[in-house]
Amino acid sequence: MDLKHRSKVMTDGDKAAPARAMLRAVGMRDEDFKKPLIGIASGWSTITPCNYHLNHLAGESIKGVHEAGGFPQIFGTITVSDGISMGHEGMKFSLVSREVIADSIEVVSSAQRFDGLVALGGCDKNMPGAIIGIARMNIPAIFVYGGTILPGNNEGNDVDIVSIFEAVGKYQAGKITYEEMKAIENTACPGPGSCGGMYTANTMASAIEAMGMSLPGGACVPAIDVKKTVESKEAGKYIYKLIEKGITPNQIITKKSIKNAMIVGMALGGSTNMILHLLAIAHSINVDLTIDDFNKISEITPHLADLKPSGKYVAADFERIGGLPRLMKYLLERDFLNGECITCTGQTLAENLEDVPEVDFEKQKILMPLENPLRKTGHLIILKGNLAPKGGVAKVSGLKKTEITGPAKVFDSEVECFNAIRENKIKKGDVIVIRYEGPKGGPGMQEMLSVTAALMGQGLGEDVGLITDGRFSGGTHGMVVGHVAPEAQDGGPIAIVRDGDEITISAEKKAINLEIPKEEIQNRLSQWKKPKLKHNRGVMAKYSNTVSCSSLGAVTDLF
Repeated sequence: MDLKHRSKVMTDGDKAAPARAMLRAVGMRDEDFKKPLIGIASGWSTITPCNYHLNHLAGESIKGVHEAGGFPQIFGTITVSDGISMGHEGMKFSLVSREVIADSIEVVSSAQRFDGLVALGGCDKNMPGAIIGIARMNIPAIFVYGGTILPGNNEGNDVDIVSIFEAVGKYQAGKITYEEMKAIENTACPGPGSCGGMYTANTMASAIEAMGMSLPGGACVPAIDVKKTVESKEAGKYIYKLIEKGITPNQIITKKSIKNAMIVGMALGGSTNMILHLLAIAHSINVDLTIDDFNKISEITPHLADLKPSGKYVAADFERIGGLPRLMKYLLERDFLNGECITCTGQTLAENLEDVPEVDFEKQKILMPLENPLRKTGHLIILKGNLAPKGGVAKVSGLKKTEITGPAKVFDSEVECFNAIRENKIKKGDVIVIRYEGPKGGPGMQEMLSVTAALMGQGLGEDVGLITDGRFSGGTHGMVVGHVAPEAQDGGPIAIVRDGDEITISAEKKAINLEIPKEEIQNRLSQWKKPKLKHNRGVMAKYSNTVSCSSLGAVTDLF
């Protein structure tokens, strides 16, 4: 067992005596100094149901490390609740939290010279944040997802967090009463766990499992299921095995394993945020991945899972029919996945899936066969054109219409747009433009679930387009294009759109264009003046001065 890190802290003769003295104060004894030192990074918090239960799971990982023969040390990392921060200034800090999580895990683990790491997280940015930090350090590591929330029940109907966002739009449109909206609010979130559809948390948990950085079968397990307790303890044991075998993240996170994650995310109908986060993860471990690679995967990967937000079911339903391993087994047997990729079990992906039963398409309605997919190609598409030279991301799952041309309604913030929707100023055929909400301009590239849910609630989801240099929640659906790059703050063409300009969005042509002469675009760009950044102190100033373009993953260490 190679314990280079531990030896520097605890076994370097007299030089290590001060470190050993301090470690004795937190419970280590002479025999423990010979054991691998395992960090347990916990995103536990009582600010969100996503992370509310992680303290218990972290305790199980500690037990697993002890039983395997290591010595665990727990430390905390942060979380931001996307659902609670949605629709106000707090959402600008959500994507920033991904970087803070990555930085904090890297800082603590490197300073304490851990030999291995188990990271536990729940809300959306926990997953990519932890994996980015893990990738930078490149010590043996496993990620444990806290699990999905169970759906609530309102008058016999399943409801979740997106249900209440859309209920707000229905109430504002006069389609439901306040009492009906309040009933959904009271039942939408019945307990611990991350948002229940194939939104960002469950998408990234699935992608990370497909990538090989989580133990098999955990991505869609409900937070309150005993399987999560077992998985957390097993992670503590498996990390010891990874140290014994010398298996590090750079052997697991490769171009081939990231491709597996992309394919699984496409087949599931996952969140647009997967693109942003996989680009950032690839950057953190020096894997050459570009935004154009997602179109290549989309062209060959059908959408197979009927999951919310565009479908009928939630992740807990998916788990009841065998969950992610059954889908992956099906995709592997049909040559979509690379089964030779090594995983955090120490075995290959194919070996992990060897005993998984096949999908029974006669007994369940969630997974479709390849012969009858929900969509023959992937639901996430990279659009380019004179409005997005470096790309924009569209999600077309469940859409009847995938093309729109209409007059622009331009807003320089999400708040302005939301107020216009609430005042019924958006009409069928409009193409909404929300700009200066990108990584630098927002700053923080906030999600637009309040806007898109309000449009859905008013019955406009299929009849208006929306483009933004910001992001969308995993719960968003409709004719929307996010991550438009370059962003307005950097002088991207989205900055010079005017009310009434015709805009065309075409998923089939993978195009997004401003329908005015090229000369007029150039003239407007020449007159455009770069606005000052919105912050000159604190975390948001640091972020907006270092963050990259969204087409590169919105990373903060691209120098």
